[in-house]
Amino acid sequence: MTKLGVGIIGCGNISTTYLKFAPIFKSLELKAVADINMDAARARAAEYNLRAETVDDLLRAGDVDVIVNLTIPAVHYEVSTRILKAGKHAYSEKPVVLTLDEGKALRDLAAGRGLEVGSAPDTFLGGAHQLARAAIDDGNVGRIIGGTCHVMGHGMEHWHPNPDFFYQPGAGPVLDIGPYYVTNLIQLIGPVKSVSAMTSTTFKTRTISNGPRNGETVPVDTPTNIHALLEFHNGAIVTLGASWDVWKHRHANMELYGETGSLFVPDPNFFGGAVEIAGKDAVISELPGWDHPFGVPNAKDGSGTERANYRCAGLADMATAIAEGRQFRCNIDVAVHAVDVMTSILKSGETRRIVEMTTTCTRPDALSPAQARALLA
Repeated sequence: MTKLGVGIIGCGNISTTYLKFAPIFKSLELKAVADINMDAARARAAEYNLRAETVDDLLRAGDVDVIVNLTIPAVHYEVSTRILKAGKHAYSEKPVVLTLDEGKALRDLAAGRGLEVGSAPDTFLGGAHQLARAAIDDGNVGRIIGGTCHVMGHGMEHWHPNPDFFYQPGAGPVLDIGPYYVTNLIQLIGPVKSVSAMTSTTFKTRTISNGPRNGETVPVDTPTNIHALLEFHNGAIVTLGASWDVWKHRHANMELYGETGSLFVPDPNFFGGAVEIAGKDAVISELPGWDHPFGVPNAKDGSGTERANYRCAGLADMATAIAEGRQFRCNIDVAVHAVDVMTSILKSGETRRIVEMTTTCTRPDALSPAQARALLA
């Protein structure tokens, strides 16, 4: 199989995840990394035995077919536009862009040049979420009519040494963590029709409690406490709670309610976890595990917990799809629709009105165990 040469722009913390896991996929071949800080690029390149390039040189590199955009969200659109204008496919960290207009412009630019744009998150391709997808597609809980999902905590300042951007427009819990939840809902239920929300900002500043800036305060200029209702085209209504103002809660990550049963889905921020189901007898039981390779623990998180981590699965599926001439799952239409949903939630909170979606997308194809295995080296 022909491999796509992969370059990376942005050598921050997230780059290590891509650099570590890209080699496990047979359609990807890492070539070079770049950063506006050449010291960062050289350090990361040395760590993974790759070339360190300037951004301009990487855009011109003849052995690079697709560039992964790992810059900060505020410049995702600018950098992905440069990638496309350089004649290369683009794959972005989430969110793909910060406005719907940017998303449409990026999609049109790619289409006009015969190129592809993909975007994280790809965690919905994980074994747990594909098991939940199979349960829905097989009719095990009937048509999904409702649900709840919650992503709540108390922000990043207690562990991140430079949490400033998390509290600026373009971030906050909806645009930073929301992509995992919204994208998983789209793949499980389908596209969203409308949203309504109420939002607030409880704390006007945050105090960093770690690292060299310990004790320094940063301003908060975006909503940090969001409660939204999502209406899907299939008729389902799902509650989304996203907050960085909560010290502790007991809400489940995601529950989906069908006409004949309920489904309990683990955190969409991760690939694996237990999926539970309850039928008309109201007895909750764990769905039998299946042989899905993207659900097998293969790494430890920061707390030492064994996790299934297959970041780059979406990029690998994109590379394979380009070679096969088919649509890939983490495609621009799904990513832009997710941006439409998230920015509309914030707009609804600001205007106190229901907001209708102006985009839609095709529900991404399921990823079977056999299809997942075929992506691995």
